[in-house]
Amino acid sequence: MIKPLFQKIVVAVNGSESSIHAAMYGILLSKQYKCELKAIYVVDTSTLRQLTMSKIFIQEESIDYEKCLERDGNRYLSYLENLAKEKDVKIKTELKKGAVWSELIKAADDFGADLILVGGREQPKDAPRNSIRYDKVSTTKSEIIGSASCNVLVVKMPEIEKLFKIA
Repeated sequence: MIKPLFQKIVVAVNGSESSIHAAMYGILLSKQYKCELKAIYVVDTSTLRQLTMSKIFIQEESIDYEKCLERDGNRYLSYLENLAKEKDVKIKTELKKGAVWSELIKAADDFGADLILVGGREQPKDAPRNSIRYDKVSTTKSEIIGSASCNVLVVKMPEIEKLFKIA
């Protein structure tokens, strides 16, 4: 008997619209293929530590910002639980702290994930086809793709919301 291509999916959530789209995609995949789904939100304490060390943040600001990110993370994970419930899909959620890519990879490995979903930013229609966007988010995605021990799918499907409503 051939093993299914994926049985356990991890979706990286950071609160961006594209990560929510990736989560919707994951919920629909999980429903269709009856696989386990886990959403991970990582509070980027690594960057906060760097900002504090380089005197961009003072310690109190860093602590306040971390608490704010934790609240946001819990809110996004709760939102995804509601979306999954709407589609009768069970979803596990986890809030972690540290460097985003390494915490996500560790969580995926601990879960035994066969697939990691990350949201991909769509280029504006008027942007040159070969234009390159380089920022902290794209660096994190590159680290995830390069370091994952399983397949990584970058979801670039803004119309997923329409599909999610009718599925």
